[in-house]
Amino acid sequence: MDKTLDKSSKEPFAKMEDIIRKADVLIEALPYIQSFYDKTIVIKYGGAAMTDPVIRRDVLEDIVFLSYVGMRPILVHGGGPFINQRLEEIGKEVKFEKGFRVTDEETMEVVEDVLGKVNRDIVREIISLGGSAISLSGKEDHLIEVKKYIPEEGVDIGFVGDITKINGDVIQKMITSDIIPVISPIGIGKDSFTYNVNADNAAAEISRSLRAHKLMLLTNVRGILKDLNDPESLLPHVETSDINGLIEKKVIVGGMIPKVKACVRALERGVKKTHIIDGKIPHGLLLEIFTDSGIGTEIVKR
Repeated sequence: MDKTLDKSSKEPFAKMEDIIRKADVLIEALPYIQSFYDKTIVIKYGGAAMTDPVIRRDVLEDIVFLSYVGMRPILVHGGGPFINQRLEEIGKEVKFEKGFRVTDEETMEVVEDVLGKVNRDIVREIISLGGSAISLSGKEDHLIEVKKYIPEEGVDIGFVGDITKINGDVIQKMITSDIIPVISPIGIGKDSFTYNVNADNAAAEISRSLRAHKLMLLTNVRGILKDLNDPESLLPHVETSDINGLIEKKVIVGGMIPKVKACVRALERGVKKTHIIDGKIPHGLLLEIFTDSGIGTEIVKR
């Protein structure tokens, strides 16, 4: 038997199997697309998913896809690595206190300048991918109103804002016009000063204000892990009633604590589901939303 002919005769069938598998993926996604049509989803985007151009493109492609299938995505971004780089370039010390950036007046100027550039770059890339997007700073139209954040220890960490109000009308108008709002987490105080706002908290408060269907936080780990050294120990589903116990057991530690607490606050105000996923996984947003198994940790209210 001629093995060459035999191999070539099987190639069309192999290609057909690949095509059928792609169709299966689309069919698996169909009920989710139907369920989430016209629903608001708030996405917090930062960390390594911003600094790697390939990962960055994957994330923004996902967001454009969500818009085209009828969802209403809102993107809240950070910019920590870029802010650190700029501060180091000007010889300014990078300091954090209990997870919050110590933000004196000079640092605040850098934060606002860097986040503005990051914001405009994201909008340009979304448009280049066929989406419709617009830049927003949280201080515009008093979108994010804040008061000065005072840690429990009473340490003054400068121009760091604690959100008091989200004026979401401008966001609502944009998403109902199929425009993706891209929001930098800068707040405005009653004193007219601008304040640095934690992007996770900003995303949570925006999702609460708009009663979003989903809040999704992109981070640098797969989600909540039973063992921090074992990526396969992922907890795919957690209820709010489990959170305090997981913190006490040191399963949720460090930077994951404020992320989880942001999710809990959002759920308490009517957000249906929250998700923590690894932003480095190619097309992680689509995999979490449109597949049965998902790839991160889903946190829900019991």
